[in-house]
Amino acid sequence: MNVFPADAATRTAPSVQRRVRLLLINPRFPESFWSFRWALNKILPGKRALNPPLGLATLAALCPPNWDVTVVDENIESIPLEPEADIVGVCGMAVQLARQCELLNYYRKRGHYVVAGGSYASLCPEGLEALADTVVAGEAEYIWPAFCRDFVAGAPQRQYQESGTVDLADSPTPRFDLLQLDKYLSVGLQFSRGCPYRCEFCDIIVMFGRRPRTKSTEQIGRELDLLRASGAKDVFFVDDNFIGHLPKAKELLNYLVDYQRRQRYSFQFGTEASLNLAGDDELMSLLRSANFGWVFIGIESPDEESLRETGKSQNTRQDILASVRRIYSHGIDVLGGFIVGFDNDTLETFARQRQFITLAGIQVAMVGLLTALPRTPLFERLAREKRLIPEAPHGDNTGTGSNIIPKRMGYVEMVDAYKDLCRDLVSDSSISARIRNKSRDLRQPIYRGDYPLAKRLSIIVRLLALGVLPGGPNRWIRFFGTLGASAPRTWPLIINDWIAGLAMHDYVERRLGSDRRRQRPTVQATMEFIERRFATCLSRGSLIVSSVPGIAFDRLEVTLRGYVEPQFFTRTGRRLEQLLRQSTVKLTLHIEELAEGQRPHINGLLQRLARYGERVSIRISGDLRVGLAVDSSVFHLVLED
Repeated sequence: MNVFPADAATRTAPSVQRRVRLLLINPRFPESFWSFRWALNKILPGKRALNPPLGLATLAALCPPNWDVTVVDENIESIPLEPEADIVGVCGMAVQLARQCELLNYYRKRGHYVVAGGSYASLCPEGLEALADTVVAGEAEYIWPAFCRDFVAGAPQRQYQESGTVDLADSPTPRFDLLQLDKYLSVGLQFSRGCPYRCEFCDIIVMFGRRPRTKSTEQIGRELDLLRASGAKDVFFVDDNFIGHLPKAKELLNYLVDYQRRQRYSFQFGTEASLNLAGDDELMSLLRSANFGWVFIGIESPDEESLRETGKSQNTRQDILASVRRIYSHGIDVLGGFIVGFDNDTLETFARQRQFITLAGIQVAMVGLLTALPRTPLFERLAREKRLIPEAPHGDNTGTGSNIIPKRMGYVEMVDAYKDLCRDLVSDSSISARIRNKSRDLRQPIYRGDYPLAKRLSIIVRLLALGVLPGGPNRWIRFFGTLGASAPRTWPLIINDWIAGLAMHDYVERRLGSDRRRQRPTVQATMEFIERRFATCLSRGSLIVSSVPGIAFDRLEVTLRGYVEPQFFTRTGRRLEQLLRQSTVKLTLHIEELAEGQRPHINGLLQRLARYGERVSIRISGDLRVGLAVDSSVFHLVLED
């Protein structure tokens, strides 16, 4: 039984005298550059996502000790449709906003007290006020306990806004025990918040400020002890700039060096940092000694004028290519972020980005179009200049669009050039060229692929069978050529780079590779097949099929309104599977009525389509939604009535 009524727009909470049940949900991410879906689904069995929701684990640790807290990450498991919860808290970044809103609306209508939080709520709390009973905006260490006290007293506020400075000494050890850590590629820790730089496009300094604050080495040690006990091996320090407070970063690194030696190097670390780390030999030696295998760096552009324009001054103080190679020389891999669309950029900028990424050998190169995030200096400047595109999405800068009007090139031409760059970077020749260029400088990588021997062999076999061999002789030659030209100690990193490169190849091919005009005859043929084979069901209205042409993709819609022949699920299932495999078409399956005994047929159909679940939406009417076990971590389970 829920504490709150579902029908009031603004509700007051009664005093709670019993144990409070809290459900925290991390909404499913739409597929993006960072999904690496192909690698997770095919090459790394048992892994469902890259990183667990560290923020929710921290929030759980801030709750009163007598609360029952459950964390559900929709990226690895299905959401509960009828949870036994008094409060449902839903976090979200901008890219998760649509799903966050859908979840808030669904649970609120069912009588749960819903709370919205996360980075989007911190930047734009007004955007969630109508959907949530309470919005938590900003760092949670002080305002979340205040909400908990108010909730128990029956007087929660509509909004909690952190307006001061949070001392990270007050940040608790996250509740890692509430996370299914074995389903993630790595586990996150946070050492610091804030960044000293003034990049115009960045929202970090808006949320966390320009004076980095850090946890103590003792706090980090306690968190590592828990992760070591859980069996975790790969740890990602999620700091937006790990070296933002350089003295504190070196203090932690010295501690980590000692910790790793005492614990026989239990962990391999990765983090995000600014490029100026390459100019500090002591810092890079400490990173190597502490077993940091990789670092993500916001390089943004090889063009100095573009860097100066956006306030990225820290990248103009040294030769960027030489800096990347210097980091390689310490055995540390570089993942890079790149942006095109600054006011100084032209269509020629794309060629310069391509050349730099290739020479630098950066395999995981996150290239995106400049996007203006709310409340950033860039957003405010472009708003004054009337160069923001209304209603354009801004959550994923690696999508095929932007919310800004470029200054020195046309918008359509910019998007087309971006697509061409993405396609070029995931070609077999580009993947192998970057590996070769990197291998010249990264000769003693820290990354070793620390899996048990049986799992390492399994990964290699899967990569060969599912990634290398289907690419044909050209890919075979390039794959084995990169191994043959390098020392055996570099092979684990080369294997890792091929996995990453082919995962991005798969993503780009599915997102950009097909001509939608050529797909439409395939969609039409699928519809004609259904109309021909199941004309009786169509005539009595128990089956409806239609297509919706779109700008970004075409959609096929199939609606069930009662009894359909059992053969429909097998025969049509095969055709739908073929359609999804050969195109970028999206499928929506509406289940409005279901005849008795047909649930097993539906489940069989969903199993067939699960491989393409990213492009399959399931819309189920009313109570049927609970009766059908649709995994919302695989499909988009539509929750709107």
